[in-house]
Amino acid sequence: MTDDASRLTAALADRYTIERELGAGGMATVYLAHDIKHDRKVAIKVLRPELAAVLGAERFVQEITTTANLQHPHILPLFDSGEADSFLYYVMPYIEGETLRDKLDRETQLGIEEAVKITTDVADALDYAHRNNVIHRDIKPENILMHDSRPMVADFGIALAVSAAAGGRMTETGLSLGTPHYMSPEQATAEKDLTNRSDIYSLGSVLYEMLTGSPPHVGSSAQQIIMKIVAEEVQPVTALRKSVPPNVGAATAKALEKLAADRFESAAKFGEALTNTVFTLPTMQAAPVAGSRTTGMWNRLSVGLAVVAVLLLLTTAWGWLRPPPSTHPVRFTIPVPGGHEMAEAERSSLAVSPDGRFVVYGENGGLVLRELAQETAEPLAGTNGADNPFFSPDGESVGFLQIGVFKRMRSEGGVITPIGNAPGDTYGADWGEDGFLVYGRGAQGIWRLPVAEGEPEPITTLTGHSDENQHMWPQSLAGGSLLLFSVIGTSGKWHDSKVVLKDLRTGERTTVVEDAAYGYYVPSGHVVYANEDGTILAVPFDLGAKAQTGESFPVESGVQVGQWGGGASFAVSDAGVMAFVRGNTWERHLHYWFDRTGRRLSQFGPPAAAAWGLEIEPGGRRVAMTLPNQLNDDVYLLEEGMVTPRRLTFGAGSEGWPVWSPDGARIAWQSDAGDGRGHRVLTMDVDGDAEPEILYESENAIWPRSWSPDGQWLAVSEGWAATGTDVYVVAVDDPAIRIPIHTTPSEEWNPQFSPDGAWLAYESNEGGTSQVYVVSFPNVSDPIRVSTVKGRSARWAPSGSELFFWQDTILIAATVRTEPRFAVDDIRPLFVVPEHPDEAGSYAVTNDGERFLIRVKNPTSIAREIHVVLNWFEELKAKVGN
Repeated sequence: MTDDASRLTAALADRYTIERELGAGGMATVYLAHDIKHDRKVAIKVLRPELAAVLGAERFVQEITTTANLQHPHILPLFDSGEADSFLYYVMPYIEGETLRDKLDRETQLGIEEAVKITTDVADALDYAHRNNVIHRDIKPENILMHDSRPMVADFGIALAVSAAAGGRMTETGLSLGTPHYMSPEQATAEKDLTNRSDIYSLGSVLYEMLTGSPPHVGSSAQQIIMKIVAEEVQPVTALRKSVPPNVGAATAKALEKLAADRFESAAKFGEALTNTVFTLPTMQAAPVAGSRTTGMWNRLSVGLAVVAVLLLLTTAWGWLRPPPSTHPVRFTIPVPGGHEMAEAERSSLAVSPDGRFVVYGENGGLVLRELAQETAEPLAGTNGADNPFFSPDGESVGFLQIGVFKRMRSEGGVITPIGNAPGDTYGADWGEDGFLVYGRGAQGIWRLPVAEGEPEPITTLTGHSDENQHMWPQSLAGGSLLLFSVIGTSGKWHDSKVVLKDLRTGERTTVVEDAAYGYYVPSGHVVYANEDGTILAVPFDLGAKAQTGESFPVESGVQVGQWGGGASFAVSDAGVMAFVRGNTWERHLHYWFDRTGRRLSQFGPPAAAAWGLEIEPGGRRVAMTLPNQLNDDVYLLEEGMVTPRRLTFGAGSEGWPVWSPDGARIAWQSDAGDGRGHRVLTMDVDGDAEPEILYESENAIWPRSWSPDGQWLAVSEGWAATGTDVYVVAVDDPAIRIPIHTTPSEEWNPQFSPDGAWLAYESNEGGTSQVYVVSFPNVSDPIRVSTVKGRSARWAPSGSELFFWQDTILIAATVRTEPRFAVDDIRPLFVVPEHPDEAGSYAVTNDGERFLIRVKNPTSIAREIHVVLNWFEELKAKVGN
C-alpha cells in the first residue's frame, strides 16, 4: 500500500474501511471502501494532492454540496464529501458493472437502438440537472456507468465544483476540465461562461462514437484534436454508418454544431429528436450576416490558427529533437501511465516509425501512440485488443492485428480499414516496400498478404526441417526480395533458435546468428537481436553478400524478453531511434488462491517466469504445472508450503501440460522428445519409480488437456499445417482410436471433460473471436456456444452444473443443465482479476468448486516506462570503431 493510501486509510478509519484501489485518472484516485455506519460498499474518489492544495478544503466542500441534492434515476448520487488529513474526497455508491468506455472498448460500435436509448436516458439526466442550474462539463464514456443495462452519469457537478473552488487559479492545477475528444468548441477555446449547450455537444460526441466507433474528431495529440474541434466540420454519421436513421443523423449533427446557439436549446429537445422519426434539419442555411455566425466562426478560426501555430512550434521542436548526423546519442524515458501496463514480449507490442517520429506500443487498453515531440501519449481509438503493431514504409499509417484481422489507420488516428484476415496465432508483422505485409504464423511458417487487395500465401514452410518448430518475427528487406526471420527449434527455447535470411527469388537460406531470436536488420549495416537473458546484441552484416563482417557485441541489457518463442520488447527505426522496455523475466508471475467473491486468500508457491497447464490433483492436495528452467520446460509438482517445486520430468526436450488421471495416481503430459522425432504424450505414476510410457506419438505438436472420469479417454489439442490446432479424443489403451471433436481451419483448443464424461467443453475462434463451446461425447453433437462476448480456458465445476471461463480478465460462471438436453440457464461474472494473463492453462478449480488457483502478473515485473535512444546508430559505430 502506498504512503498516500495508508494515510487515507487511517484518516477515514472511523467512517470507511478502504479495501483496494479501483483506478486512477487525471483528477482523482478511486478506492473501493466499506461504509461502516450504513454497512454498504461505496466508491471514494480522492482528488490529486496537488489539485487539493490549490483548491482548499472549505471552498471545495462548499461548492460540491450544491450538487449533492441532485436526485435522478440516471444520476449517480453523492453520499458524502469532505477533507481528511489534507485529502479532499467525495463518496458515491459502488456500482457493479462497467463504464460505457469499457463497453465501447469491447464492442467498438453499439446497436443503433441501444445507442439511442443510452443517449436519451443521459439527456434526461442532463435536462434535470440543467433545470437545477448544474452543468456537468465532463460528459464522456468514462463518466457513464452501465448498471443493469441502465446508464448512470457519475461525477455530476464535480468539474464545476473544482473550477469554482479554484477560481482564477486553474492553471496552477495543471488540469484541463473536460476530455479533448468530447469538448465543445467553446470549452476547447477556454470560454469561461459555459451553458447547458456545452453538455449537449459532449453528449452528441458520445453518441457519435457509439454509432461509428470513434469520436467526431481524433488526432495524435490533444492540440490536434482541439484544432479539429474548432476548425473542421464533423463528417455526417450517416456517411460512416448507412443504417443510422435520418432523424438520428440529423439530431446528432445538430448537437454537434460548432456555434452553441445552433444546437438544441435543451437536452430534452435533443432526446425528443432522437426518437422523432420525422425530425430533420433545414436544407437551406440563411446567408451569414455581420456580427452573427460569420463573426463567431472567425473568432473560432482565429483560435484554431493559434492552435495550428502551437502545432507548428511542436513540429519545429521535433526537428530539434531529431538526431542530426554525427551527434551524440540522447536517452530519455516515456512513462506508461498508472493503471496501464505494456503487453508482454511473447507478442510483438512495440514499433517505431521509419523516421523515428512516433512510437506505438500495446497496453491493456489497446494501442497507444506517442509522438516524441509531444509531452503525452494518445490512445488509438478503436484498437482495443490489438497487438503486433507496425508502420507503413512511409510512416503515414499504423498497422496492427485485431481479433484475427490485420487493419490499418493513419498515424494520427482516424478511420480503421481492414487489410485482410490472419487466422491463428501471429508472431510479428512487417509492411514491406513491395506493398506486401509479411507475418509469422508459427508452425505454419511465414506468410505474406497484399496490403491493397489479395489473398495471403505462405513464403516459408517447415517441411523438410525436422529440427524446426516455428517461424516467427519476419522483416521484409531489399524491396521484398529478402526475408529475415526467426526459426524456433523443437524445444521452443532460446538455445534452440536462430535468425536466418531467405532469398525469396532463389530460396537460398543463410543462418545469420545461432542461439538467438527476434533479429532485425538496421541501415547501419547490423543485425540486432536478443538472447535469453535480455541482452540485445548487434552483429555487422553485409546484406548484399549475405554474410557477417565482424563479431557480435552487446548493446543493451535487461530488456524484457519472452520465455517462449523468442519475443523481445525492442524496436529500431531507419532513422536510428531505438525504443526498448526493461523487465524482470524470471519472476514475472505469482500464483494466488481466490474464493468465489474474488477475495485473494494466499500466495501459492514461489514467483515464476511463467507457469501453464495448472492442474489440481483430484484429492486437492497437490498441483502439477509446467515451469521453465534454463534449458527447457518441465513438469513440476507443488503443494502448500513447499519452497522448491519437485521436478517430475527429465526428458531431452521441453515437456509440459500435465493432466491428472481420475484416481490421482498418474499424470499424462506432452513432450517434444528433443530428438527431431515429433511430439509425444507420455504417462507415468506420480509417486512410483517406473519409467514414463509413451501413450501417443505424432509429427504434430500435441497437448493433452483432460482425462475422462472413467479413465478411458484423453482429450487433446493437436496442431496441423492444413487446419491449425484441432481437438480430438484418444483412447488411453489404444491410441489408434481417435475421435475428432472439432477440426476447422480456425484454432480449437483446451478440451475439457464434464464430471460425468458425457460432454466436452472447448474453445474455438472460428467466428473471429475466441468462444467456449460444448459438444456431447462419445456421440459428438453439433457445437453449442456457451460464451456470449468472449470465452477462453473453460473449466467445469465438480457438480457439472457450472462452467467457468475467462472473458479477458473477468472470470465468468455459466449455469448449465444437461437434461433433457444441454442448455445455458445463466451467465454471470464472478470477479475481475486485473493482473490475470488471458492465456489457456493459467488457472485451475478446486474439487469443491469454491476456490481458484490463478496465475497473476507480478507487479514488480510490469513495465512502467519505455526507454528511447536518439541517434542510436552512432553508439553502434562507436562500439566497433566505425
